[in-house]
Amino acid sequence: MKHLKVISVLLALCMVLCAFAACAGKTDEPDATAADATAADATAAPADTDGKTFTVGICQLVQHEALDAATKGFKDALTEALGDSVTFDEQNAAGDSATCATIVNSFVSKNVDLIMANATPALQAAYNATETIPVLGTSITEYGTALELSDFNGTVGGNVSGTSDLAPLDEQAQMLVDLFPDAQKVGLLYCSGEPNSAYQVKVVREQLEAKGIEVTDYSFADSNDINAVLNKAVTEVDVIYIPTDNTAANSAELIGNIVREAKIPVIAGEEGICKACGVATLTISYYDLGVKTGEMAARILKGEADISTMAIEYAPVTKKYNKAIADELGIEIPEDYEAIEAAE
Repeated sequence: MKHLKVISVLLALCMVLCAFAACAGKTDEPDATAADATAADATAAPADTDGKTFTVGICQLVQHEALDAATKGFKDALTEALGDSVTFDEQNAAGDSATCATIVNSFVSKNVDLIMANATPALQAAYNATETIPVLGTSITEYGTALELSDFNGTVGGNVSGTSDLAPLDEQAQMLVDLFPDAQKVGLLYCSGEPNSAYQVKVVREQLEAKGIEVTDYSFADSNDINAVLNKAVTEVDVIYIPTDNTAANSAELIGNIVREAKIPVIAGEEGICKACGVATLTISYYDLGVKTGEMAARILKGEADISTMAIEYAPVTKKYNKAIADELGIEIPEDYEAIEAAE
């Protein structure tokens, strides 16, 4: 009997141990399944936005070829990165700085997620309108000059960064000398209301004067003054230099009519101006500049970059020439220049 009791106790103990082990096994399985599901969910979640949507305000100073290309590149790059998660509120200031301020203030009141400011007056307006919403400039020549930063070292800081359309000014001056070695008088045509234009002509003036060339400024306050100023310039100089200037770009066809009639060659700061009135340019692709700006915006919106530490970025430069005008003037262009189509 004692043996039977011992056996019964042992059997009961085994049954209890087996039941405990089974329960323990069942408890572990749901945890593993939950962990797998969590990992699967993390993999399936959109890496770009985590379900967020973004509104980006675009303030473009004026409609012309270069700025239009920059805006398109920006939108294409940001759409490629974020897809349907991003929408654009795109507005054009029709060349008026006060309208830029109105536009960006409307963006601030709507609390957009990011502002893209295309051209210097748009950037200045956005810079003054908000200290919290990220602001990316594009088609800006020199940020220190545009924002009156005495200690600019390549990074604006705060809530502002962006891209620059500045091509090496010393190389532009040298291009003028190389193509027109006999030129003794050079006119610098630019809008006095655009600080970045004034910055460019200051540097180019210093470069040319160091080479012994006489340089004269021909500045205009707005597009209404261009005709009179330019008609005076073509009677006094051998070559004209035009920087990346929005007012000049918007009036490039008018400039082309005057300089071609007078047979005065123009070295331009960007391709759009050169296409209408110039012989040659050391230029960038404004579309590519916009793409670079859009890629910066994507990193900011996805939380991958802190705008306060983002340095200003630049696009590569290319030597280009206007074959039609070069042929008209009988100018031989070196082989390392790429031809562009002239405006009709």
